[in-house]
Amino acid sequence: MTGWHQARQYARETGGPLPATEVALDRAIGSALAKPLVALSPLPAYDAAAMDGYAVAGPGPWRIVGRILAGDPDPPAPLSPGTTVEIGTGAMVPAGAGAVLPYEQSTRTDRTVSGDLVPGRHIRRRGEDGTVSVGLVPGRHIRRRGEDCPAGQEVLPAGTVVTPVVLGLGASLGHDTLAVHRRPRAGIVVTGAELRRSGIPMAGQVRDAIGPMLPGLIRAAGGDPAWEARVTDDPGTLVDALQRPDADVTVVCGATSAGAADHLRGALGTLGARIPIRGVACRPGHPQLLAVLPDGRFVVGLPGNPYAALVAALTLLSPLLGGLAGRAEPPAPTATLSGPVTPHHRDTRLVAVTRVGSLAVPVGHDRPGSLWGAAAADALAVVPPGWAGGDVELLPLPTASLPGYRASESQVAVR
Repeated sequence: MTGWHQARQYARETGGPLPATEVALDRAIGSALAKPLVALSPLPAYDAAAMDGYAVAGPGPWRIVGRILAGDPDPPAPLSPGTTVEIGTGAMVPAGAGAVLPYEQSTRTDRTVSGDLVPGRHIRRRGEDGTVSVGLVPGRHIRRRGEDCPAGQEVLPAGTVVTPVVLGLGASLGHDTLAVHRRPRAGIVVTGAELRRSGIPMAGQVRDAIGPMLPGLIRAAGGDPAWEARVTDDPGTLVDALQRPDADVTVVCGATSAGAADHLRGALGTLGARIPIRGVACRPGHPQLLAVLPDGRFVVGLPGNPYAALVAALTLLSPLLGGLAGRAEPPAPTATLSGPVTPHHRDTRLVAVTRVGSLAVPVGHDRPGSLWGAAAADALAVVPPGWAGGDVELLPLPTASLPGYRASESQVAVR
């Protein structure tokens, strides 16, 4: 069997990013940038007032010569020393203005404005004739053009996942579209005549826990669920499902082992698939596989036990989809594992944990057939063979996933 870290790395690197496409901002959410995000416009785009008040030139008091509001289409006239314009937040600061005096620090008399002397905000100047004048600290309450980000600056690298905040940043820098990698489409094949999709299972039946879990895992990894097929333990229907061309990756739940009802390996052989990973040295989830069909599409096989399937999905499916989606791989967090954990002598153990400060505390209830522990956890601790205590790598569990998939419109039953 392939080692756990080697299996994840292979899945991550085997596909490579899917082609890039230019999409409108509102269609880029959840995709990965195909090239660095570069500022098309400086930020701010012009010298802008950061406060409501008066843009002043030279020392005060100042004579009011006009008013400027945000959105005024024409550039304001330059100011000469001793003059000021009333100005709104976000308005264009005229040339010659050295600072903005906020309303609450000013005193207005008819057409004249003076400033209250506040240490650190104003400067007291004594002239040669002994008179005292007051001026603001240069640049006070003015956001200068490009001071946050100059035009042409690379602000985010390729591979960054487009979040709502990234969309806002792109818009503020002048972008109407973004170059992103196409999100991989994943088909889901759930096998097993014993699975029940609703209600209380009868004798000999079990509720399907893997099928409802997979769409969210697929979206969280950067893919889109394309369709769902449910097949009985029949090799012919499984071959038919694997031949569907409308998915980059087909995920098969169950049928990965060597039992009488496990037909995935035989079906892959019938189709002439290459199987570079035929099992992973981890507990739970070791009977998982990664195959490549002759046309280049991928097949990921997951065990039939729910927690084992989750481990396998995070081992092979998530990194495969992330690589196809062009997502940059984040650094793995670590924590000190605190609790009674027995390592396996040969295989990597994946243990459900919660973070408590710098510690990772096992939550228990993580037998292969139960999702109880994983549902109460926020990560899986990667416990290497022979672990003797100390820090371990953490595999964060997905939380929220992107909307947009409605199973009722995309499920296909195969009989």
